[in-house]
Amino acid sequence: MSNTKVARPARGWRAEITRMQWLVLLGTTMGWALDGFAGSLYALVLGPAMTELLPHSGIAVNLDDIGFYGGLTVALFLAGWAVGGLLFGILADYFGRVRVLSAGIVTYAVFTALAAFADTWWQLGALRFVAGLGSGVEAPVGAALVAEVWRNRHRARACGVMMSGYAAGFFIAALAYQLLGDHGWRLMMGIAVAPALLVWFIRRYVPEPPEIRGAIAARRIRKSQGQVTEADRFVLRRLLAAPLLSRTAVCTALATGSLIAFWSVSTWYPQIIRQVAADDALSPGTANSHVAVASMLFNAGGVLGYASWGFLADAFGRRKAFAISFAVSAVSVCYLFPFHHGYGEFLLALPVVGFGLFGALSGTFVYGPELFPPSVRATGMALCNSVGRLITAAGPLVASVIAASWFGGDLGLATTCVAAVGLIAVAGLAFAPETRGAELPSDPIAPDPVQAQPRTRPITSKEM
Repeated sequence: MSNTKVARPARGWRAEITRMQWLVLLGTTMGWALDGFAGSLYALVLGPAMTELLPHSGIAVNLDDIGFYGGLTVALFLAGWAVGGLLFGILADYFGRVRVLSAGIVTYAVFTALAAFADTWWQLGALRFVAGLGSGVEAPVGAALVAEVWRNRHRARACGVMMSGYAAGFFIAALAYQLLGDHGWRLMMGIAVAPALLVWFIRRYVPEPPEIRGAIAARRIRKSQGQVTEADRFVLRRLLAAPLLSRTAVCTALATGSLIAFWSVSTWYPQIIRQVAADDALSPGTANSHVAVASMLFNAGGVLGYASWGFLADAFGRRKAFAISFAVSAVSVCYLFPFHHGYGEFLLALPVVGFGLFGALSGTFVYGPELFPPSVRATGMALCNSVGRLITAAGPLVASVIAASWFGGDLGLATTCVAAVGLIAVAGLAFAPETRGAELPSDPIAPDPVQAQPRTRPITSKEM
């Protein structure tokens, strides 16, 4: 009898994924979740924080001023996010993903926690701006990192799962607010230091992708040898010139539209629910509980929207997946916000709103890495989203201003009008190339530095 063992069949999709890929996905998802956690905490405590800080700043407390100065601090955060995302994205293309990712996480965690010690609205705004500088690093650099490590057919799904971490962070923040919100907004901001603990895990277990290591090494070798090529131009110049300019424009339009709609809704729905509670003469504690529960449902839908986008994109194509997210967002926002609804209707509709809005955001980070080669990938992602965030930074502020000026303080109508500007993403989608099933773009293969050295012996017949 033969002792030959029959090889067991492969275990399916799990056999295609390495331990290192799982570690990279875990690290980036945790980082993005804790980023969402810190960001959502601020949206939840915006009203109470402004109520306490405005009198210290010599400003009377009323709904209009809470809306204006609260919107201004959100705008400062988004502006910092845009500047920091671009800065850290450039650094990630020149110095690697992991170190830059770690530096950004520490920055946003520390300065978000320091906001707990602010005494005036402008101190809070300044700290939010610096926190935004670090917060901008996670999405573009994390998405580039996942795409470069997950190069198999599960790449889009892995990027979508990573992006779901942000909505999961919002969900955790809502739960924390439900449990600890009665202890005040300062405690809530203080616990946002938690993301800094993640840096140890990332530096220990998350590797630098060989692809970007090779691109950085090749760039340095060419520079040392005086062999400057087109690929050595400054990354921003390459992205804003042919042949990459058209892809930069498409990605920017998609990101800008998605971000305008998302931040307009996510910033102001807690305050809209507080207005509903005030109209019903509910206590502040009950209003806080309503906001927390609504936020958990909004972000539960967001987790599903984020995580499912990669699966939809693989099943139907990237363009159709975007169309689904945009349609769900438009219908649900137009149903919920322009009209007066009770708390129960918010609970039913917010998960659908979250599914559409978060799904569109997920798409920009699943699709974006498929447009750019590795030597400019992080910068490309950061540039497109930073332009979007700079434009978006005005969204929450504009919503509060037009609510007071045009709609008699109705934040729901104002939010709908600002979110409608997000239709710019539809224009970008009209020119977006379909990338389903395509390989990631790559840089021209650089000569191996060892093989590039002069030979010291003749070539033999065996080497020919």
